[in-house]
Amino acid sequence: MQDYNYDGFSTNDYEFDTQTGAALGHKALDFTLETVDGESRNLLDFPGDFLVLELGSITCPLFQSRRTIMEPLQREFPNATSAVLYVREAHPGANIPAHKSFVDKAHCARRLKQFDGETRTIFIDDLEGHAHKAYGSMPNAVFIINKHRCVVFHAEWNNPTATRKALRQLTDNSPVTARSFFFPATPAVALRTLGHAGKGAAPDFFRGLPFLIWVNIIKRNLRLLFNRPAQYSAETRC
Repeated sequence: MQDYNYDGFSTNDYEFDTQTGAALGHKALDFTLETVDGESRNLLDFPGDFLVLELGSITCPLFQSRRTIMEPLQREFPNATSAVLYVREAHPGANIPAHKSFVDKAHCARRLKQFDGETRTIFIDDLEGHAHKAYGSMPNAVFIINKHRCVVFHAEWNNPTATRKALRQLTDNSPVTARSFFFPATPAVALRTLGHAGKGAAPDFFRGLPFLIWVNIIKRNLRLLFNRPAQYSAETRC
């Protein structure tokens, strides 16, 4: 495996078949992080009953495909706080290379707000990705954490339909049964995202695409189809 802030994407940079980090039914880890607005805040100091935490970066086609669906959840579920944890660049290229300093990372995170129009709170992870690693290291995972700081919903790849269903069930004080099946990024958004990243991003992505299709669209979705994970609710304590 390469350094955390790799210069070019490889499927070897991720543990696709091994779940790591914050697990369902367990305590979520807290971190003091800087936001794009220059504040220092604790990740788990959130108002309301739930935190919906999505991991992402401006070079992640999946994250960019889901952003406009995820942002309205804050209005639809006023009892939930929505936030983004800005992590390493998923597909760095010549225009948006791997972060070499925290300043680089903060610049990319601010670009997400200023140029891409992200409205959620954006937390900036440190250069070595300590928060990202604690939350599993995937490029576009999503977590719902309840007021007891327990992880009550987790998807290694965010599926906004499943996330919305989980929030609805939690708000209704029902056990979460939503399953986050993987679906690929919107092609137009994927090409635009890789193009903005610059030379090198697209070839690295397409080189790994057959493996990504096999491990996610086929293996992961079949595993979700036939497995019934434990169910958690708004009142789960851990």
